[in-house]
Formats: sequence, C-alpha cells, structure tokens
Amino acid sequence: MESIARISTLLENARDLTLDAAAAARSSRSSSRPLDRSQVKKLLDSRNEREVLDGLRRVTSMMYRGQKTLPLFSSVVKNVASPNLEIKKLVYIYLIHHAEQEPDLALLSINTIQKSLSDTNPQVRALALRTMSGIRVPVISQIVSLAIRKGAGDMSPYVRRAAALAIPKCYRLDPSQLPQLLEYLSTLLGDKQYYVAGAAVTAFMTVCPERTDLIHKHYRNLVRMIVDMDEWSQLSTLRLMTVYARKCFPRRTRTVKNKERAVDLQDFYGEVTEAATGGEQVAVLDPDLELLLTSIKPLLQSRNSGVVVAVARCYSAIGTPAYIKTAIGPLVALLRGAQDIQQIALFNIVSICLSCPAEFVKYATHFLVRATDTQPVWELKLELLTLIFPHAPTHIKSLILNELEHFSRGSDKVLVREAVRAIGRCAQTDNATAPRCLRLLLSQITSLDGTLAAESLTVIRHLIQQDPTAHVATVVRLAKNLDSATDPQARATIIWLVGEFSGLNGEDNIAADVLRILLKDFASESEVTKRQIVLLGAKVYLHYINRQIEESQQAQPPSSPQQELNQDQEPFQAPSSPATSNNGPKLLEEDDHPVAKLWRYLLLLVRYDTSYDLRDRTRLYKSLLSVPQLATLMLLAPKPAPQAPSPSETRRGFTLGSAALVLAGGGGVHGLRGYEDLPGWVEEGREPDSTLRDVEGVERYGEKRFVPAAEVLDAAAASRSSPPSVGAGPRAPKAANGVGEKTLDDWLAEEESEEEEAEEEEDEEEEEEEDKDVDEDESEEESEEEEEEESEEESEEDASLMRSA
Repeated sequence: MESIARISTLLENARDLTLDAAAAARSSRSSSRPLDRSQVKKLLDSRNEREVLDGLRRVTSMMYRGQKTLPLFSSVVKNVASPNLEIKKLVYIYLIHHAEQEPDLALLSINTIQKSLSDTNPQVRALALRTMSGIRVPVISQIVSLAIRKGAGDMSPYVRRAAALAIPKCYRLDPSQLPQLLEYLSTLLGDKQYYVAGAAVTAFMTVCPERTDLIHKHYRNLVRMIVDMDEWSQLSTLRLMTVYARKCFPRRTRTVKNKERAVDLQDFYGEVTEAATGGEQVAVLDPDLELLLTSIKPLLQSRNSGVVVAVARCYSAIGTPAYIKTAIGPLVALLRGAQDIQQIALFNIVSICLSCPAEFVKYATHFLVRATDTQPVWELKLELLTLIFPHAPTHIKSLILNELEHFSRGSDKVLVREAVRAIGRCAQTDNATAPRCLRLLLSQITSLDGTLAAESLTVIRHLIQQDPTAHVATVVRLAKNLDSATDPQARATIIWLVGEFSGLNGEDNIAADVLRILLKDFASESEVTKRQIVLLGAKVYLHYINRQIEESQQAQPPSSPQQELNQDQEPFQAPSSPATSNNGPKLLEEDDHPVAKLWRYLLLLVRYDTSYDLRDRTRLYKSLLSVPQLATLMLLAPKPAPQAPSPSETRRGFTLGSAALVLAGGGGVHGLRGYEDLPGWVEEGREPDSTLRDVEGVERYGEKRFVPAAEVLDAAAASRSSPPSVGAGPRAPKAANGVGEKTLDDWLAEEESEEEEAEEEEDEEEEEEEDKDVDEDESEEESEEEEEEESEEESEEDASLMRSA
C-alpha cells in the first residue's frame, strides 16, 4: 500500500509540474495580446489557484504599465485569504499600490492580514507585517503599532527584522506613536541577530537620530556586529557611529617628544641619530573609540564602494592620520570600477588629498588620464596630479609634466585649457620646476590655437608677477611675439605685462615703442585689446610725467630752514597739474616729446571710437593724469601675485560621501538642500559617563588580554626550574649555571631528565596496578570465605527448623 501511495503522489507532482509548464508557455505566447478587463476579472473570480495567479500576474503587469486597475480592486482583494503564498504576495503588492485611493475597501482586508500575523510560516508573518505598515491609511496606525510590538517579540529573526523596518513607516503614518515605537526600537537594537540589529539602526537613523542615549548600552554589540551586517545596514551603522563618537568621546591630545615617537633613533652602534627636541600633538583615543576604528577596518575590503567610502569618512571624521592612511589604498582601488563609481571615488580622494597629499604620491600612476575617461573624471585626475606634484620625487614630477605637456597640445580645447592651468599650478607650488614650466608655456604662445595661447599667457602672467624683476627678458620676448599672437585675450595679456614693466630702465624701456607699433592698427584691434592699449598709453605717459617732476625737483636749489618753516605754516594746497604748473612738466598741447605725441594721438583715436566704455575709460585716465600723485597710486600700485588654488578648495570641509561634496555646495546649489554637517567634538568633561556602555556579559575593549604562546612556554620552562613566587609574572628561561639563557646542552639535558621522570612515573603506575590486582585477589578470597560461612549458617538454621517441626 505504501508503494502505491508513493507512486500516486509522484504522479500528482508530475501532473502539477506539467500543468505549470503548460501555463507558463501559454502565458508567454499570449503575453503579446493582453486580455480585456472582463476576462481578467473572470480569472480573478475563478476557484482554480492557477487561474487566479495568472489573473494577478496580468493585473500587476497592467499596474506597472500605467493602465487602470482600480476597478478590479474588490476582485483582487478578496483573494487576500488564499493559502497560496504567491497569490498573497501579488495581492499585497496590489493592496499597497492602491490603498490610498480606496481606503475603505483596504480596511476590509486588515482583519485577514492580522490573522496572517499568527501564521506558522515566518515568511507569511513578515510579509503581513510589511504589508500592514505599507498601507498608508492613518486610521490603522494603532493596529500597525500593535503588530510591530508583536513582531518585535517574535521567535523568528526574519519577522523581527520586518518589525524594525516597519517602525519608520508607522512613524511617518502617525508621529504620535513615537513613545511606543522608541520602546520597540530599544528592544530591537539589543537583538543578538546582526541583521535584526542592522535594520533597527536604519530605523533609528530615520526616526530619532539625535537620541544617542538609546545607543549607550548597545554600542559595543553594534560595533562588533557591523562586519556581519548587510551593506545598507553597514552604511547606516557607520553614519550613526560617526555621529555618536563626536558626541560621546572628547578629542584628547598629548604632547609627545620626538624621542618617544621615533622607534629607530639609534643606529647600529647604539648612538642617537636625531635630537629629541620639541614635541608633537598626538590624539589619545578612548578604548571604545579605538574598538570602533579597529572593528570597521575589515570593511575596507567590502565589495560595495559605498561602504568603503563610509569607512573612509569615519576615519577622516573621528580617526587619526594612521587610520586615514589605511583607507587611501582601498579608495584608490575604486578607480577600477565603472565610470560613475570612479567619479564619486575621485571626489572623495581629492577631498582627502587636500589635507594629506604626500600619502597619495605612490599612487600617482593611477591618476594618469586615459583615453576612455569622461571630462569630470580627467578633470579630477589632473587636479590630483597637481596636488601631489610638490611632494613627489624627481622622476614622478618629470612624468607629470610630460603628461601635462602632451595634453596641452591636444585637440580638445577644454582639456588643453585645464592642462595649461595644471602646469601653472605645478610651477607655483614648486619653484625648482618653475623654469621648465615657463619654457613649456612660452613655446605655445605662437600656437595657432588662440585658446592655448591665451591660457598659456594667463599662467605666464601669474608666474611673472611672483618675481617681476627676474622676468624682464621674458616680457621682452613676449613683446616680440605680438605680431604672431592673433587671439585678442592673448594680445591683451601681453600688452598688460608690457605696461607693468614700463617703468624700468627709464627712457630705454620698450613700452613706448610697443605703444607706437600698436597705434598703427588701433582701429582694427578688438575692444579687449584696445582697453589694454589705452592703459599702456596712460602708464607710459605717467612715467614720463614722473621723470619730468623728478628732474625739476633736482634742478631747484635747496631751501633754507626759514623757508621750510614758512612753508610748513602755510595752508595746504592741492598739487598743481601738469597743465598749470610753471616749474613742472609742460602742457600736453605744447609738449613735443614723442611720448606726449603718442598720448595725444591715442586720445584722438579713442574720441571717434564706437565703444562707449572705451571712451569713458580714456576720459577717466586723462582726468586722473592731471594729478600725477593720485595717478601713480591708482595705476602704478604694486599688484599682488594672483594665486591659482585647486578647484576643489570650494569643497573643503564637506563630509565625505555626501552629495554636497559632489555638487560643490550644500546650501541650495543645483536645488540641493538639507545638508547637515557632522556635529562638533564634545567638550572634555561634558561627555556621557563611560559606565553607561558597560553591559553585563560584554567586555570592555582591551580588558581581556590574550597571552602569546611564546610567553606561556617561557613561563612553563621557568616554573620547572624554580617555583614561582606569589604574584610573579612569566620569567625568561635561565641556564643551569644561572648565567644567561639556556644552551642547547641544557635543553637536551632537561629533555633527558623529563624522559627519566616519565619512565619513573610509568614504573610507579605499573606497581600500583600490580598492588591493585593483589588486593582484588585477596578481596575475592575473603568474599568467598564469607559466602561459605553464610551458607553454613543458613544450613544450620534450616536443620534447627526441621527439628523443631
């Protein structure tokens, strides 16, 4: 009978599989022609589970294609009580999607869902809990709260995890349920299953991220379980622990002398190689904080790039430079991923590189631009190369400059501009390579590409302004290239540099001759170039006026003390203009000097120019030159050397891994709002008591010390040679003579003595066994004699009884 029942069961299973395969094939063939609403409703109202399941799949497909499925609400929801798990899942999906549009009909299914909370299958219980929390109807908020309470105490961790994920949904549904939800959350945070605790942390960060008092007693358990959590829970836990460490562990530092920090200060002969003078501030970590930093170190090998960035953020926010250094390699390894991951990783790498660029030098080859890199990727790579340039060795510097020179001669105008700017930043940060960078830039001035020439000249101007007196010959060389420079911005830059150096060497300066050549084609120049020509003419004429004033002052006889006293008592008079002064320079209209003629000719050309701005500027300069002292302060004032900071300086201070770091701003840039910076370090003395984290059964970090095996062996060897004193620790083994360590002979002699002791013990054991055998024989003989005596007594008693009878 059993065999017949088994065969019938197999036949039924085969029939079911055949029907399922046929239905799947039929549905795949007929998927191109969807059924109308009446046919779908007929499938939903069928008593056959396969037809109901087919109808629900069609409804779900229609729902996600944007078709109207709300009229089928009653036909779908009545299947919520089906024992088939697949049907339950599809009904729950439909119910969550349409519950807000039909709240009254959705409430009719709540009782059935509540019954599923007591199902024997934990998967059904968790599914019912997720569905009940996903129905966004405020009326059932208390029912959802009770369901979460029941799920938080469930025996299955799968259901407890669903309860933890339902807490934020219930809070958004009804914020007044927060006190009860906090009780459930506190219970779930202390769960022993890591995937339940991880979901509880995610819920905590959504509902009440500021309630750090709930984390104290669960801190060490969460830190130890973070390695086993899933990636999303790891991200939430790392964010939580970063904020918790800032609020609960003060930043303590101590001054450490160089002698303490250096390990190898003594050379081979024991002499000190460095002077242990001065000190350095070193961070002192709390044991619990060190437990966190140590526990998350394995996460740097995670396959999820977000987890790696989160660990790097944790190290940069609450760690020490040693921990940040360990995160650099895994961050650079993310550059082997997809392009979008590369871009996000590069933003975070640049942010760390701004504070410690020397640590990235050994990864310089990873930042070389590839042909397949997108524009945001190669822009960040060029920025990284310029950041590590001053800290790199000579061969790395040469490699970087060769790369930048190659890209500066490319066809992509954006890449050319960024490469030239990168060369300029390299020259500004390293004076030793500035001449080579200047030669590279000067060789590109005559390029037919106006963009390249203009950018090169802009960078050259920055380099020249850093040390003007050392680049007089460079300015002369630039002036000679004015004929070949066609870009208006490039010509304007050269003219501005000539004007800045127009006061050197007096009348031997080339500025006046350059002005004469430029005025020949003044009308054909661009407006940007015309502005610089007018400025050059004003500077040349101002230097001419100042030389005349100096000559007239030198020609005047020295005044007597009485005349100086009278001059001091006279009221202040404004300085006379060159047009009205008798002893100063001549009037502009009467002066026949070539410089004055050039200035008059320039004023005449500008008078008939079509640009309003150019005419106004020229009138301003003409009025300003009437007061040479004021014109000197305005036009000939020393200009500070411009700086070219790294483009990512605007991102300095933003938290690693945040969207604000990528979008270069958190206060509304690109419509992004809601950026929250990390809290500051708690002041020492205001931090929570460390005993709050002491929980029974959970050891503090560093309390339990694991003794190395070598130390145990040494202690055992020492205990054999002499009995240890009370409270004495492990001692090093001594030789038999008490001097120095044991030799090979001592060890061999000890082994022989141990063997002899072992043989003696074996002999003693054999003797004891023989004694035991003898004793057993004697005891057996005594027992036999006792039995014989008892039998004799019994026989005598029986005989006496017989006689009495």
